[in-house]
Amino acid sequence: MSELGAETFAERSSAHRNHNAAPSRALITSAAAALLARLQDRHGALMFHQSGGCCDGSSPMCYPDGEFIVGDRDVLLAILDVGDGVPVWISGPQFDVWKHTQLVIDVVPGRGGGFSLEAPEGMRFLSRGRAFGDAENRLLLGRPPVTGADYADGRRPQQTGTHIVAEAVDACPVPAGHGVKPPRSGKPLFGQGHSPLRLGG
Repeated sequence: MSELGAETFAERSSAHRNHNAAPSRALITSAAAALLARLQDRHGALMFHQSGGCCDGSSPMCYPDGEFIVGDRDVLLAILDVGDGVPVWISGPQFDVWKHTQLVIDVVPGRGGGFSLEAPEGMRFLSRGRAFGDAENRLLLGRPPVTGADYADGRRPQQTGTHIVAEAVDACPVPAGHGVKPPRSGKPLFGQGHSPLRLGG
Protein backbone atom coordinates (compact mmCIF):
# COMPACT_ATOMS: atom_id res chain seq x y z
CA MET A 1 0.00 0.00 0.00
CA SER A 2 1.30 3.48 -0.80
CA GLU A 3 1.64 6.00 2.00
CA LEU A 4 -0.84 8.84 2.19
CA GLY A 5 0.28 11.93 0.30
CA ALA A 6 -0.31 15.56 1.24
CA GLU A 7 -2.99 15.99 -1.42
CA THR A 8 -4.94 12.95 -0.22
CA PHE A 9 -4.78 14.17 3.36
CA ALA A 10 -5.97 17.65 2.38
CA GLU A 11 -8.89 16.22 0.44
CA ARG A 12 -9.92 13.84 3.21
CA SER A 13 -9.54 16.31 6.06
CA SER A 14 -12.25 18.65 4.75
CA ALA A 15 -14.87 16.62 6.62
CA HIS A 16 -13.29 17.65 9.93
CA ARG A 17 -14.18 21.28 9.28
CA ASN A 18 -17.89 20.53 9.64
CA HIS A 19 -18.38 21.50 13.27
CA ASN A 20 -22.03 20.40 13.14
CA ALA A 21 -21.03 16.74 12.80
CA ALA A 22 -20.25 14.64 15.85
CA PRO A 23 -16.48 14.16 16.08
CA SER A 24 -14.79 10.82 15.70
CA ARG A 25 -13.84 9.17 18.98
CA ALA A 26 -10.46 8.11 17.54
CA LEU A 27 -7.90 9.61 15.16
CA ILE A 28 -4.46 8.59 13.93
CA THR A 29 -1.49 10.70 12.85
CA SER A 30 -0.16 10.41 9.31
CA ALA A 31 3.12 8.93 10.60
CA ALA A 32 1.25 6.28 12.59
CA ALA A 33 -1.01 5.61 9.59
CA ALA A 34 2.05 5.07 7.37
CA LEU A 35 3.47 2.53 9.84
CA LEU A 36 0.06 0.89 10.11
CA ALA A 37 -0.10 0.57 6.30
CA ARG A 38 3.29 -1.16 6.25
CA LEU A 39 2.14 -3.56 8.94
CA GLN A 40 -1.01 -4.28 6.91
CA ASP A 41 1.12 -5.18 3.90
CA ARG A 42 2.99 -7.68 6.07
CA HIS A 43 0.25 -9.08 8.30
CA GLY A 44 -3.06 -8.41 6.53
CA ALA A 45 -6.10 -6.96 8.28
CA LEU A 46 -5.34 -5.34 11.65
CA MET A 47 -7.07 -4.05 14.75
CA PHE A 48 -6.21 -1.89 17.78
CA HIS A 49 -7.26 -2.51 21.35
CA GLN A 50 -6.76 0.07 24.10
CA SER A 51 -6.89 -0.97 27.73
CA GLY A 52 -5.25 -0.01 30.99
CA GLY A 53 -5.24 3.30 32.86
CA CYS A 54 -5.17 6.58 30.98
CA CYS A 55 -2.51 8.00 33.31
CA ASP A 56 -0.03 5.12 33.43
CA GLY A 57 1.51 5.40 29.98
CA SER A 58 -0.71 2.77 28.36
CA SER A 59 -0.36 2.20 24.62
CA PRO A 60 -2.79 0.87 22.02
CA MET A 61 -2.00 -2.72 21.11
CA CYS A 62 -1.99 -3.61 17.41
CA TYR A 63 -2.99 -7.18 16.50
CA PRO A 64 -4.01 -9.13 13.40
CA ASP A 65 -7.75 -8.55 13.12
CA GLY A 66 -9.62 -11.14 15.16
CA GLU A 67 -6.59 -12.30 17.17
CA PHE A 68 -7.77 -10.34 20.20
CA ILE A 69 -11.21 -11.50 21.29
CA VAL A 70 -13.54 -8.52 21.64
CA GLY A 71 -15.99 -8.71 24.52
CA ASP A 72 -19.65 -7.75 24.39
CA ARG A 73 -18.98 -4.67 26.54
CA ASP A 74 -15.93 -3.47 24.61
CA VAL A 75 -16.52 -0.27 22.65
CA LEU A 76 -15.60 0.41 19.01
CA LEU A 77 -14.25 3.98 18.93
CA ALA A 78 -13.78 4.17 15.16
CA ILE A 79 -12.75 2.30 12.04
CA LEU A 80 -9.64 4.11 10.84
CA ASP A 81 -9.50 4.81 7.11
CA VAL A 82 -6.15 3.09 6.56
CA GLY A 83 -6.18 0.32 3.96
CA ASP A 84 -9.41 -1.62 4.21
CA GLY A 85 -10.14 -0.12 7.62
CA VAL A 86 -8.67 -0.71 11.08
CA PRO A 87 -11.10 -0.95 14.03
CA VAL A 88 -10.07 0.71 17.28
CA TRP A 89 -11.51 -1.01 20.35
CA ILE A 90 -11.39 -0.03 24.00
CA SER A 91 -12.50 -1.99 27.06
CA GLY A 92 -15.91 -1.02 28.42
CA PRO A 93 -14.66 0.15 31.84
CA GLN A 94 -11.88 2.16 30.18
CA PHE A 95 -14.39 3.80 27.85
CA ASP A 96 -16.37 4.96 30.87
CA VAL A 97 -13.25 6.85 31.94
CA TRP A 98 -12.36 8.14 28.46
CA LYS A 99 -15.80 8.83 26.99
CA HIS A 100 -15.25 12.59 27.04
CA THR A 101 -11.83 12.25 25.38
CA GLN A 102 -10.82 11.81 21.75
CA LEU A 103 -8.12 9.14 21.38
CA VAL A 104 -5.26 10.07 19.03
CA ILE A 105 -2.92 7.25 18.01
CA ASP A 106 0.61 8.52 17.37
CA VAL A 107 3.96 6.79 16.86
CA VAL A 108 7.30 7.44 18.56
CA PRO A 109 10.72 5.72 18.63
CA GLY A 110 10.86 2.79 21.03
CA ARG A 111 9.78 -0.82 21.35
CA GLY A 112 6.10 -1.68 21.27
CA GLY A 113 4.64 -3.39 24.28
CA GLY A 114 3.72 -7.06 24.62
CA PHE A 115 2.70 -8.71 21.38
CA SER A 116 1.87 -5.48 19.53
CA LEU A 117 2.89 -5.90 15.90
CA GLU A 118 5.04 -2.78 15.68
CA ALA A 119 7.47 -4.09 18.34
CA PRO A 120 10.19 -5.23 15.85
CA GLU A 121 10.02 -1.93 13.93
CA GLY A 122 11.89 0.16 16.50
CA MET A 123 8.73 2.28 16.86
CA ARG A 124 5.75 2.10 19.18
CA PHE A 125 2.22 3.35 18.93
CA LEU A 126 1.35 5.91 21.62
CA SER A 127 -2.02 6.99 22.97
CA ARG A 128 -2.63 10.71 23.18
CA GLY A 129 -5.92 12.46 23.71
CA ARG A 130 -7.92 15.65 23.66
CA ALA A 131 -10.85 16.47 25.89
CA PHE A 132 -13.98 17.07 23.84
CA GLY A 133 -15.54 20.51 24.11
CA ASP A 134 -19.05 21.02 25.46
CA ALA A 135 -20.57 21.31 21.98
CA GLU A 136 -18.87 18.08 20.85
CA ASN A 137 -20.07 16.22 23.93
CA ARG A 138 -23.63 17.32 23.15
CA LEU A 139 -23.29 16.01 19.60
CA LEU A 140 -21.88 12.71 20.84
CA LEU A 141 -24.89 12.21 23.12
CA GLY A 142 -26.92 11.62 19.98
CA ARG A 143 -24.52 8.97 18.73
CA PRO A 144 -24.26 6.10 21.22
CA PRO A 145 -21.04 4.08 20.89
CA VAL A 146 -20.97 0.69 19.19
CA THR A 147 -20.30 -2.16 21.63
CA GLY A 148 -18.92 -5.60 20.86
CA ALA A 149 -22.44 -7.00 21.09
CA ASP A 150 -23.70 -4.32 18.66
CA TYR A 151 -20.87 -5.09 16.24
CA ALA A 152 -21.71 -8.79 16.27
CA ASP A 153 -25.27 -7.79 15.30
CA GLY A 154 -23.96 -5.84 12.30
CA ARG A 155 -23.95 -2.28 13.67
CA ARG A 156 -21.05 -0.04 12.62
CA PRO A 157 -19.96 3.45 13.77
CA GLN A 158 -21.04 6.44 11.71
CA GLN A 159 -18.27 7.61 9.39
CA THR A 160 -17.31 11.25 9.93
CA GLY A 161 -14.65 11.77 7.27
CA THR A 162 -10.97 10.93 7.54
CA HIS A 163 -9.49 9.87 10.86
CA ILE A 164 -5.98 10.95 9.82
CA VAL A 165 -4.35 14.14 11.10
CA ALA A 166 -0.97 15.41 9.93
CA GLU A 167 0.54 15.48 13.43
CA ALA A 168 -0.68 14.72 16.94
CA VAL A 169 -0.34 18.39 17.83
CA ASP A 170 -2.99 19.22 15.20
CA ALA A 171 -5.56 17.24 17.20
CA CYS A 172 -4.37 17.66 20.78
CA PRO A 173 -2.12 20.71 21.23
CA VAL A 174 -0.10 20.62 24.42
CA PRO A 175 1.28 23.70 26.19
CA ALA A 176 4.92 24.53 25.49
CA GLY A 177 7.36 22.72 27.72
CA HIS A 178 5.41 19.45 27.87
CA GLY A 179 7.36 17.57 25.22
CA VAL A 180 5.27 18.47 22.15
CA LYS A 181 5.76 21.60 20.08
CA PRO A 182 2.80 24.02 19.91
CA PRO A 183 0.62 24.00 16.76
CA ARG A 184 1.99 26.05 13.89
CA SER A 185 -1.26 27.97 13.50
CA GLY A 186 -1.70 28.49 17.23
CA LYS A 187 -5.12 26.81 16.95
CA PRO A 188 -6.19 23.18 17.37
CA LEU A 189 -7.58 21.47 14.29
CA PHE A 190 -11.13 21.54 15.67
CA GLY A 191 -11.18 25.21 16.67
CA GLN A 192 -10.63 26.91 19.98
CA GLY A 193 -11.91 26.13 23.43
CA HIS A 194 -10.72 22.53 23.90
CA SER A 195 -8.67 21.39 26.87
CA PRO A 196 -5.51 19.51 25.81
CA LEU A 197 -4.71 16.16 27.37
CA ARG A 198 -1.72 13.97 26.67
CA LEU A 199 -1.97 10.24 27.31
CA GLY A 200 1.07 8.10 27.61
CA GLY A 201 4.63 9.17 27.04
